[in-house]
Formats: sequence, C-alpha cells, structure tokens
Amino acid sequence: MPINTKGCVVLAALAATLFCATAVPGTAIADVQKRKFHVVGTWGNLELWKEHESKFWQETLPRVSGGKLTANAKPYTEVGLSGFEVMRLLKLGAYDVVHAVAIYVAQDSPALEGMDLAGVTQDLDTYRKAMDAYKRVLARELADKYNARLLMVYSFPSQQLYCNLGGKDNKKVHLADLKGKKIRTYSTTLGDFIEGLNASAVTIAFAEVVPALQKGVADCGITGTTPAYQAKWWQVVTHNIRVRLGYAATVLAMNMDTWNSLNDDTRKLMTEQVAKLEGEIWASTKAADKRGMDCNAAGPCTMGEPGGMVPVEANAADKAQLKDIVENYVVKRWAKRCGAACTKEWNDTVGRVVGVQAPQ
Repeated sequence: MPINTKGCVVLAALAATLFCATAVPGTAIADVQKRKFHVVGTWGNLELWKEHESKFWQETLPRVSGGKLTANAKPYTEVGLSGFEVMRLLKLGAYDVVHAVAIYVAQDSPALEGMDLAGVTQDLDTYRKAMDAYKRVLARELADKYNARLLMVYSFPSQQLYCNLGGKDNKKVHLADLKGKKIRTYSTTLGDFIEGLNASAVTIAFAEVVPALQKGVADCGITGTTPAYQAKWWQVVTHNIRVRLGYAATVLAMNMDTWNSLNDDTRKLMTEQVAKLEGEIWASTKAADKRGMDCNAAGPCTMGEPGGMVPVEANAADKAQLKDIVENYVVKRWAKRCGAACTKEWNDTVGRVVGVQAPQ
C-alpha cells in the first residue's frame, strides 16, 4: 500500500501543535530549559502531599513542559525532616525548592510568624484575603532571610483543639475547661495562646502526638481537621473544640540562585502552573476542612469510619475568652517580638483585613 507521507507530516505537525497548546498555554516549551529540581514537600501521609504537592512535581510539571522539567520530590517523612529546618536547608542549597510551614521556619523572621497568629482569623476565606494582602512582606522576608523566591502561599485545614476531657458522654466542655491542661504545640504564637488559657504548652513533633496523648504526656493537641483524622487522633482523644487557632500557612519557595538560573520562558511556565496549583489547593483545603470535622465526629465520612469525637462549637463565653487571648497575649506579644515597623506593616495588611490592630 502506498504511504501518504504528506498526510503523515501534516498529522504529526497537528499532533505537536495540539500537544503544545494543551500542555502549556501561552508558553513555548521549545524555549523551556531542561531541569531536574530537588524538592522537599510536607508530610507524606497527609492529603496535601498526596493529592497536590507530589502530583505537581511528579506529574503536572513534567507533562506541561514536555518532559523538560522534572523533580526528585520527597516529603518530610521520607527524608527524615521535621519541617523546622527546611528553609535553612534551602538557603544552603541542599534543595532547589521547599514546601515550608511558615511558623515552623519563623525563627529568623517574626514577620513570617505574623502570617498565622493563633486565633486571629476564624474563617478560611478571610484568611486567604489576609495572605494575599501580606504577600509582599512575605516575599521580602524570604528573600532577605533565606535567599529564597516566594512562589505561592497556601494552607492546611484549620488548626483546632483535640482533647481528652472526661469521656465522650461529657458534652459540656469549653475553652475555660482547658485551664491547667498540657497542650501540644509547635509554634511560639500557639504557645502564647495556650498561656492565655492558663494551660501548659508541650512541644511535640506531629508524628509523636498520638503516643503522647495515649500516655498522658499531653492532654490536648493542636492540628488541622483532616490531619487529625488521617493521623488517627480520634482513637486517643474525646473532644474537638472548634476554635480556629490558625491554618498552618505554608509557602512554596525556590532557592534564589536556582530561580535566577532559569530563563524567562521557564520562569513564565513555573509561574503559570504554580498559580493554578495555588488556586486548586485553596479550594481543596476549604472542602477538606469540613470533611475533616465531619470525619472526626459522627460523620458522614468519605475517608473511613467516623472518629466519634464530641464536636464543641464556641459559645458566647468561648468567643469572649478568645478575643481577650488574641488581643492581650497573641497579638501583643508578637508585636513586641516583631518591632514597630514590622507591626505597622501587619496592621496595614493582615490587621486591616481581619479587623485587628496590634499595638505599636
């Protein structure tokens, strides 16, 4: 049978055109550099890594770049990191890109801590607006302190309290009942909140919280709604007090030397794809927040069996106590750590969005 070479050439050209159009709208992959990034993500057992972070580096980026951009991407749990050290490792060049929980890495920058102060924001939509307003400050801090380029900001589901409080038949539990309790924390701002409760802060790595709660090393822990379920906290606690103590705000940052080594087309592609990922994660986190609360309580639960925790919604007394702690412990102490200029930037951005002003 004769071969229609002209038709083959036309079809091949058409296929290539369709692939490029599908893969990278607005960016010519012919001009994208071939690079393999060394990346560390968050916890491998949690939804953010499984559904978003890992898929971006291992599937999306290679696909849209025609195989030019790939990554050796592994979560904290696979490389033996706690998460506190990742920005310093990025600065040293051990990684090209890291996913870093902001208040884990705020040792060198109180301004980073200001993106997730405990108890300040009680809904995710407002929190996202606050982060959008604060991005300029975050970008500067990452560049100055860690030689890093801010690529995006996202969050885990809301951080709430999970406690052993007298059995699941005891439904009359509120913030005031946490006085004297030992509460697992992972940041200075959460420690300030816990002190405002007249409770004791206990610093425990996430992977060690369940045995700590089992053994009475801690009476309560703080984490996100779906992480609490996925890590099976419901097996060792009785109550979920649904006061939002933050969102474990997370930044995606690239070593500035790595960023500067990329050409314009590669940067453009990265920027386009990261923006899509950012939007997807915010939408997913909002859905995950509710799913986690449902699964920790009586259900319905799409992730497995309901956890059976007693859900405790804030009453008027809880809200009044929360306001007092936020103003007189959390924000006031952070402002002192951050200084007048830093506090003014926060008041003009985050504070304006959430309706809270830190003392200058």
